[in-house]
Amino acid sequence: MNLKMYARANGTFGVRNRIAVIPTVACANHVAEQIAAAVETADAYCHPYGCDQLGKDLDLSFNCLKLMGTHPNNGAVLVLGLGCEEILPHDLYEAIKAEQPMTELLVMQEYGGSTRSIERGIEICRQFEKELALQERVDADISNLTIGLECGGSDFSSGIASNPSLGEFTAHLCAAGGKAVFGETTELMGAEEILRNHASSQEVFDFINSRIKAVEQVALDMHVDLRGTQPSPGNIEGGLSTIEEKSLGGVMKIGREKIVDAIPFGAKATRPGVTYVDTPGNDLACSLGLACAGAQIIIFTTGRGTPMGFASSPVYKVTANAFIAGIMAENFDLDLSDIIEGDMTIRQGGEKLWEDILRVAEGKETAAERLGHREFSLYRVSPILT
Repeated sequence: MNLKMYARANGTFGVRNRIAVIPTVACANHVAEQIAAAVETADAYCHPYGCDQLGKDLDLSFNCLKLMGTHPNNGAVLVLGLGCEEILPHDLYEAIKAEQPMTELLVMQEYGGSTRSIERGIEICRQFEKELALQERVDADISNLTIGLECGGSDFSSGIASNPSLGEFTAHLCAAGGKAVFGETTELMGAEEILRNHASSQEVFDFINSRIKAVEQVALDMHVDLRGTQPSPGNIEGGLSTIEEKSLGGVMKIGREKIVDAIPFGAKATRPGVTYVDTPGNDLACSLGLACAGAQIIIFTTGRGTPMGFASSPVYKVTANAFIAGIMAENFDLDLSDIIEGDMTIRQGGEKLWEDILRVAEGKETAAERLGHREFSLYRVSPILT
């Protein structure tokens, strides 16, 4: 099965043709925002880091920014540096340029202050925009499609309607040769035996189980029992009673599929089928992990409602809560509350998702895109140095 997508020099295919303005340090965020605001197809990848990071933490930030620059949905990149940060602008530029030919570098301490840098950055991005407008979508096999599976603001409807429908969608995607990536390690706690049955090998399960134990131990070291303090107040108000109940609903996103691979945060999914990515449960950090894994689209189920989008990947919002679907209608792409009412089956919900996601892959805007939700941040793994 073919889809119309944008071909990239590194052999990947994108569902969008955007310009990424990537600041290497928080000090350049304002300039990046002003540049992106002046160019309709540009997004500012602002974040609070780039300095006061060492070792694995610094490497992770560099790698994630590189993966955003080479993300298949970005057709051009402007790396924006200050000039004295720990994420070296020239190094990031070279790393991205190796895979994305349409990449430019602007370093404020070498070029000029904020005003001159903004003016120059706008010039560069407007030229990018002209060149990208000449590019056309090409036929690409659906095996080039990677979809992120995410849930947040969960309630009673998530585990019995939205997520099982997403599981049906995942079956369609995997049968067509595509890739699905999911994470939220903290929200797999209590579902270990189900994950064991889904894992394609002992090695895959051992990695997932080790990550669940590791995140639980971090919390215990801070004298917090996740199994006793989770889920969140919003989850509880929405009808969930324990972290195990939340996890059992969350794991429904992968349906009946086997987990063919398990990878750390910042790694790319390479195998057709379902891949586990070790991400936090935090919505923005999870989205980053899924996008770094290659997700061109993220399907986000929520019962409580959340408007968040993501810079590199269209976020498609699904709910099965009729009340929230009404009060936050502009934020949703699909209302599956008929499943709760008994007027739609879970299989039908999955089919609706499948049909609509194919349209999104070929250019249909999501609600988050229409509303301008293109949030971004990095994820750090070490304390801030003082």
